[in-house]
Amino acid sequence: MKTILTVIGARPQFVKASVISRLIRSESWSKHFRELILHTGQHYDDNLSEVFFRQMAIPRPDFQLRVTESGHGGMTAQMLDGIEKVLLNHRPDMVLVYGDTNSTLAGALAAAKLQIPLVHVEAGLRSYDKKMPEEQNRVLTDHLSDWLFCPTKTAVDNLAREGLTRGIAAVGDVMLDASLYYRHQLHLSGLADATGLATLIPFNTAETPYVLATIHRAGNTDNPDILAQLVHIINNISMDVVLPLHPRTKQKMLDNGLFFQKHVHQLEPVGYLEMLWLEMNSKVIMTDSGGVQKEAYFLQKPCITLREETEWTETVESGWNTLAGCNKDKVLQTLENLSLPASHPDFYGDGKAGQKMLHILSELE
Repeated sequence: MKTILTVIGARPQFVKASVISRLIRSESWSKHFRELILHTGQHYDDNLSEVFFRQMAIPRPDFQLRVTESGHGGMTAQMLDGIEKVLLNHRPDMVLVYGDTNSTLAGALAAAKLQIPLVHVEAGLRSYDKKMPEEQNRVLTDHLSDWLFCPTKTAVDNLAREGLTRGIAAVGDVMLDASLYYRHQLHLSGLADATGLATLIPFNTAETPYVLATIHRAGNTDNPDILAQLVHIINNISMDVVLPLHPRTKQKMLDNGLFFQKHVHQLEPVGYLEMLWLEMNSKVIMTDSGGVQKEAYFLQKPCITLREETEWTETVESGWNTLAGCNKDKVLQTLENLSLPASHPDFYGDGKAGQKMLHILSELE
């Protein structure tokens, strides 16, 4: 039996971990693997962390770090120190990291320095914007990893261009696994009617088309001029807008005296099931989140990305996603001329990415 130490710490990683952690504890895989979960504390409050563990039945972490630094350097250093101590005490057979956060990089560095095999789930993504912390984290993690599980063929090609060809497998996207599983759970349990969102949104979502919007990336929120432009764009949308507002975005708006108009219905950050419900019932999705771009594609919802680039290039090339940055005219014209592409290719696999990953890892010596 192999022991996997899984490092998680941020909202998107909880979604991905819900798939793998559930499989590891299933009858099919529990005889092959034992999982230890380390939560770095990168996201720690109820709306960004605890609600995911409750809703998605993610096992409680075996190790919980208390990160106090908010800057990239201090945060990553604290995580690295904490993860290294756990690895020295428990010596797992492998370390598994997800995505591109500071938690991802800290886990990768700790494993590599102690020569513990490293697994990177969601490897090979590139926006080619080196100013993005996420791009820095994902590139460094890929080059430290022993096994790189790619969600798309494009990701495999990206790695090959960087000379990475060993330990690579295109398995599909684990977030598609999660989307399919939890959509089914919503349908079975009736949770879609019990999310409580109806009391927070002052219109009938079945009758009134709305834009679902999110803004959280530092490149958008930390620059007052860009944030002001994005608020101006949202205030000029003719449809109702539902916007679960990230705490950092909310504070930056307050700091800069920015406010939304009445047609923009602000919510506190929501759990995964609530977000899935909002996505399913929206007419169009507008976001700067990589994960939300993909979820829009999974649900066949048109997406407008409030960035100049994306790591999910397939969504743009297929016509389902429009890169608009903070260009007001482009956003409003896209909304005015909404149309669904004729095809919806299976870029992200068949919803069995988690099974494929564990099958590969179970056969390793």
